[in-house]
Amino acid sequence: MPKTSKEKQYFRPWEELKNEFLSDPECKAEYDKLEAEYELISELIGKRLQRGLSQKQLAEKVGTKQSAISRLESGEGNPSFKFLKRVAEGLDSKLKISFT
Repeated sequence: MPKTSKEKQYFRPWEELKNEFLSDPECKAEYDKLEAEYELISELIGKRLQRGLSQKQLAEKVGTKQSAISRLESGEGNPSFKFLKRVAEGLDSKLKISFT
């Protein structure tokens, strides 16, 4: 139901919502399956922003299109190890993969 201009919109903090969703065992299991992917995406976006680069600028450094960086950051597609290594180099970083 749409809110009227007089009603205040209430936003819940992300951590509160996340904890609520993760209290559901099925949701938690799916979340855990995607943890590594989201960690990589978060790290990638953080490095790009830390270096003050737009997606387009990073794409130019990597030798690809902005849309490829966008797909990578949104979790769409399935990047190759070689592509991830090129992106890391474009961020003046090294790609490190480990099994724990």
